[in-house]
Amino acid sequence: MKVFTSRHGRLLFGILILLVMLAIYFSVHPRGVSIRVVESLSNAGASLAFAAVAQTFPVLTGGLDLSIGGMIALTNSLASVVLTGSPLQIAFGFVLVIATGCLCGLVNGTLIVYGRLQPVIATLATGAIFSGLALIVRPRPGGDIPIELGDVFVTSAFDVLPMALVVLAVTCGAVWYPLTRSRLGRGIFAAGSAPEAGRMSGLNVDRSIIAAYVLSGLFASFAGLFLGFQTLAGDATIGVPYTINSIAAVVIGGVALRGGAGHILSAIVGAYTLRSINSILLFSGAPPLAQPFFEGVILVVAVVFASLGLMRQPNRLEALR
Repeated sequence: MKVFTSRHGRLLFGILILLVMLAIYFSVHPRGVSIRVVESLSNAGASLAFAAVAQTFPVLTGGLDLSIGGMIALTNSLASVVLTGSPLQIAFGFVLVIATGCLCGLVNGTLIVYGRLQPVIATLATGAIFSGLALIVRPRPGGDIPIELGDVFVTSAFDVLPMALVVLAVTCGAVWYPLTRSRLGRGIFAAGSAPEAGRMSGLNVDRSIIAAYVLSGLFASFAGLFLGFQTLAGDATIGVPYTINSIAAVVIGGVALRGGAGHILSAIVGAYTLRSINSILLFSGAPPLAQPFFEGVILVVAVVFASLGLMRQPNRLEALR
């Protein structure tokens, strides 16, 4: 039990904070606990959860992806153009949007590994490029995503289980668990904790870093798609807040900023914690313009605690055990 707590303490603490925030949220919400309230919160947090998961993979390698917002904007704008027509055309549109996100991530990873650029610098530059491409694709907000398609992802299955949570669980589980049991996954963790030791043990760390950024682009495209399902349109400026909020969610959830340790569930917990706090402020009557201030305070506090933990703990390659 002691070993489990020491290895998953950050995640457990993040879950505890989320439970407290949810209890407060349901207590201040005018309708209390109901399937519609749960569905609303699930939908509100799903896009940020996907963005936080996207941020998790670069963080595990010891980097940061500042192009998350740009990739979300580009894929959301593209989705509003291609997700229309016959079922076959819509299916092709899905593939195109997801492939675009992966390609953006591949560009980031290639610049970092082969261009020898710092992740923050490389992704800051590419983020601006992706945002510019989004404006070319969708100069003004609009689009015509079928409402039937949107309803599939933003309603509740059997009027009980929010589809947002189902999609989030299926996509994250399908990627995370095979990854953590593969050499590619071990290489991602090694890149953030002990890259030279990883190379000496036969892991292709460079390939793993590129894969981490491709996965970042993949989940950023999921965030862009889900935003499209919610609004049934595209907006080239919609990704702006997601870069900083994805970092905040990762930190709040307990993913180690030093790299090499963390769990995908931590990012999801952090995202819903942040959304719960925003909703609590809304229903408590806090001025909307004050919400960014509170978000900034929360991020600063979380980073301070994360930094204290970083100073106390040496890097380890034990995250996969």
